[in-house]
Amino acid sequence: MKKKVILVQDNEDILGIMDHVLTDEGFDVTPSLTTEPIKHIDQIDPDVVVIDDHIKGDVRGQEVVSDLKNDPETEDVPVILTSTSDKLPEQAENCKADDFIEKPFDIDHMVDVVKRNTED
Repeated sequence: MKKKVILVQDNEDILGIMDHVLTDEGFDVTPSLTTEPIKHIDQIDPDVVVIDDHIKGDVRGQEVVSDLKNDPETEDVPVILTSTSDKLPEQAENCKADDFIEKPFDIDHMVDVVKRNTED
C-alpha cells in the first residue's frame, strides 16, 4: 500500500517538483499551497506531513507543526519542516518537527528524508 504524504509548500514550482518526485517514488501525495489538507488530516490519514515554514495565510509552518504535535490525535504523525532559513534546525526542534529539509534541497536528500520518516 502506498504511503500517504500531505505536502504543503509556498511556491507552486517547488510544490510541483516535490509532488512529481514523490509520486514517482511511489507515494500517494496530497499537494497544496494552503493548509487546507491539514484541516482534513483525519480523513487523509497521512504517513507523513511535509510543510514549508513560509506558507500562505496568517500562520507559519512552525505553528502548524506545533499544533499537530500537541494534539493527541496527530502527535504520532511524522512532520517534516522545510525552509530556506539558516536557523531551520533550531526552528524544527522548537516546534517538535520530526525532521527538516533545508532549501534549496537536493532531490535525493528530500526523498531520503521523506522515506526515513515513513518507515514502519
